[in-house]
Amino acid sequence: MWLALALLSAVFAALTAILAKIGIEGVNSHLATAIRTVVVLALAWGMVFFTQSAGGITAISRRSWLFLILSGLATGASWLCYFKALQMGETSAVVAVDKLSVVLTLLLAVLFLHEEFTLKSAIGAALLTAGTWLMIR
Repeated sequence: MWLALALLSAVFAALTAILAKIGIEGVNSHLATAIRTVVVLALAWGMVFFTQSAGGITAISRRSWLFLILSGLATGASWLCYFKALQMGETSAVVAVDKLSVVLTLLLAVLFLHEEFTLKSAIGAALLTAGTWLMIR
């Protein structure tokens, strides 16, 4: 099930880039990010209420609150940079560089979460990096 959801995530991410590139024309990138964020916020809270999971908010630990808030700040910074880059650059190049987040996530997961770094993951990271380099050249 996780693979199907991850593939859907990739499809929606691709649509995000194309739809955003079309929609951002003549719009301040920060304003566009704010509009997108309001839509995401409404969708996320809609799902919380639809699945009746709002009651779990009181059980969230302080540690989880801290890291969820930090994650939200990182997401916001990412979106602001992404939309500005999308406004200035070619969609395919911006998306390729943005996907270097896979390589960076791998490295951070090894450093901070002590996840395994294997020859397979090193080769994958190298190929992703090489692919990104080729896409932006």
